Amino acid sequence: MNLLHARVPAGTADTAPMVAARVDLLSSGAYRPLADALAKVASEHVQDGLIIDAGAGTGYYLAHVLDAVPAAYGLALDVSAVALRRAARAHARAGAAVWNLWEPWPVAGSSASLILNVFAPRNAAQFHRVLTADGLLVVATPNPGHLRELGDLVISVDGAKDARLEETLGERFARVDRLEVTQRVTLSAAQIRQVVEMGPSAHHLHRDGRRERLDAITGPADVTTSFGVALYRPVP
Repeated sequence: MNLLHARVPAGTADTAPMVAARVDLLSSGAYRPLADALAKVASEHVQDGLIIDAGAGTGYYLAHVLDAVPAAYGLALDVSAVALRRAARAHARAGAAVWNLWEPWPVAGSSASLILNVFAPRNAAQFHRVLTADGLLVVATPNPGHLRELGDLVISVDGAKDARLEETLGERFARVDRLEVTQRVTLSAAQIRQVVEMGPSAHHLHRDGRRERLDAITGPADVTTSFGVALYRPVP
């Protein structure tokens, strides 16, 4: 369901090639440890109710979480209609709506048991409004060093990212736990292309010979994937 129609800001939504690259990369299992970590957190903290994935993309992580919580149902929100067409089919207990996360959400207050936010914009006010008083917010972000072996083919993560996260959420939420999900994986040349082209780095490949360097990669490489998963409870 597209609730935005023509009001999607230009250049903010994932394009069809970005979505295709993400589908292929995630289908390979390269980020499965993160999906498993999110599913484990959900199964330990949520029994039922509404789970919202804010910035859901194709619904990959939401589907894993819903598998872990059989009595829950889900809603995928994202600004990309291309991605949401995938998310709408990602799980039998999930719906999807195209929406700008910076606008007031089309969701009732105090209605969600869990909000997922995976590499997506963080609207603390809407998180707080929509969560139940005892609900859980789970935020996944890339750590410094994530994909470091790929150099400037990907956008680097600075060391102040976690501090900025706390500043964004601190007035409305209290952090109760943080998990680290780090591994070394061997990516094929095709997977390296997918991991570069599925995110914001895709918009910068025309600069400084990056496209040519990406095209020159013909063999596999060992790469670090590293994520932080922070758990928050709403502050009254």
